[in-house]
Amino acid sequence: MRSKAYWGYDEEFMSLCRSELTRSPEQISAPRFDFQVCWFDNEPVAFYALERINADVAELEAMFVEPQHIGSGIGRLMIEHAKARAKTQGLKRMIIQGDPHADSFYRAAGAQQCGSRPSCSIPGRQLPLYELTLDIRKTDTVDGK
Repeated sequence: MRSKAYWGYDEEFMSLCRSELTRSPEQISAPRFDFQVCWFDNEPVAFYALERINADVAELEAMFVEPQHIGSGIGRLMIEHAKARAKTQGLKRMIIQGDPHADSFYRAAGAQQCGSRPSCSIPGRQLPLYELTLDIRKTDTVDGK
């Protein structure tokens, strides 16, 4: 929630988004999800969740960075890690429903806007939808393995 609020959204907006942005224990343990956390000085500073949609496609279901670390390169590290994880699972594409404020971030990571999707929280609000093609090579690894 802090990461989303960083962009200046007011309390009412944040309240409307709370349910959509909250991850349940069932989601975290579900096999179709892959949650990853970035730690710094023994504190969690970022996380992402990949949701496998089918044999070829995953959706970057969530990606958030603690506000004091936005702009530090941790977000870039996390998106590259997510891409590598997806590649090692044989996935060919990643779909990303992004916040409008994150447009330049996702484009810099190689994603192209492919449309929009209605917000599940704010009636009438459209969110940008991106697609990232994953170049799969046998040399790609995750976590140095």
